Amino acid sequence: MGLLPMVLMFVVLYFLMIRPQMKKAKEHKALLDALAVDDEVITNGGIAGRIASVGETFVKVEIATGVQISVQKPAIAAVLPKGTLKNA
Repeated sequence: MGLLPMVLMFVVLYFLMIRPQMKKAKEHKALLDALAVDDEVITNGGIAGRIASVGETFVKVEIATGVQISVQKPAIAAVLPKGTLKNA
């Protein structure tokens, strides 16, 4: 009977903290696996650009005409809808 509060606390902690974090990590991994050339992305540092090439661990992002930078795949924060960079 003394273990019941501890078990309940762990269950609540799991559903409020651990499970959502695991779900978010799974979604980010799926986003990284689906990266393709010409996708418009934003990095964690706030740099917006278009993917020029996708490697195993690095992605080349074109941030201006003829200017490409290499970033690690996990640094990609979001994929933008097509045409977003033309409007900016």
